[in-house]
Amino acid sequence: GGLNWNPELRSPLTEPGVDVKEGEYLLAVQGKKLRPPTNPYSLFENTAGKIIEITVGPNPDGTGSRTVSVVPIHGESALRNRDWVEGNLKKVNEATGGRVAYVYVPNTTTLGHTYFKRYFFPQVHKDAIIVDERFNGGGSVADYYIDILRRPFVSYWHTRYGHDLKTPGASIQGPKVMLIDETAGSGGDLLPWMFRKFKLGKLIGKRTWGGLVGTLGFPILMDGGYVAAPNLAIWTEDGWVVENVGVPPDIEVEQWPADVIAGRDPQLEKAIEVIMEE
Repeated sequence: GGLNWNPELRSPLTEPGVDVKEGEYLLAVQGKKLRPPTNPYSLFENTAGKIIEITVGPNPDGTGSRTVSVVPIHGESALRNRDWVEGNLKKVNEATGGRVAYVYVPNTTTLGHTYFKRYFFPQVHKDAIIVDERFNGGGSVADYYIDILRRPFVSYWHTRYGHDLKTPGASIQGPKVMLIDETAGSGGDLLPWMFRKFKLGKLIGKRTWGGLVGTLGFPILMDGGYVAAPNLAIWTEDGWVVENVGVPPDIEVEQWPADVIAGRDPQLEKAIEVIMEE
């Protein structure tokens, strides 16, 4: 359904006055009837952010149809991603009786910080946590997430009324697992590498792609383009790490297309199984 107050997650067909129902037929766009072999997407070219009219209805023959005004978006990937995240959160809640938090981290820059804060802090009362960094696009050093995940327990505070309080309040000291895959890289390599370095829990999924050589600063050319060349790489007391190797999982789980098409998520299912055993 989208979050229509958020411009990045707006769902045009659920906005006030539109109210298009699932299962209804798209019959026309800007007065152009939709008939084979017309590609429906072709009628929406260059319409993003503009008010247009579409005709929809409960029947393919046009009976009972109506015309409504909508403002199309540039793409649906953000909506599909949020739907996937919310679906995973629901699966974890149902499978664990609400005891385990689920937090998705899409990258290690602005969007990753937004997702982490949105999903982690409302769930700090839970007993354990699954951190999902599959498809992580990287961006920056991922120490922020690790610093929060490894916060140690200090004390409880008994209050005269209500629940006891914990210090630090925004923390989960229980079991932790992290989901990784072969598409996660850069900051998406560093995040699971640090998760393992600090012994926070098991890594589940597939080896990350292994790319921590990066570019820090580059000159802008007169035409607005730029020239970039690798100019930094990670090393530790153990020497060079991660580059061209990636971060292997503790428990390898293949995500077969047939399972995904069938609506399953074997990697998430394994994470739930492991964390409930711990």
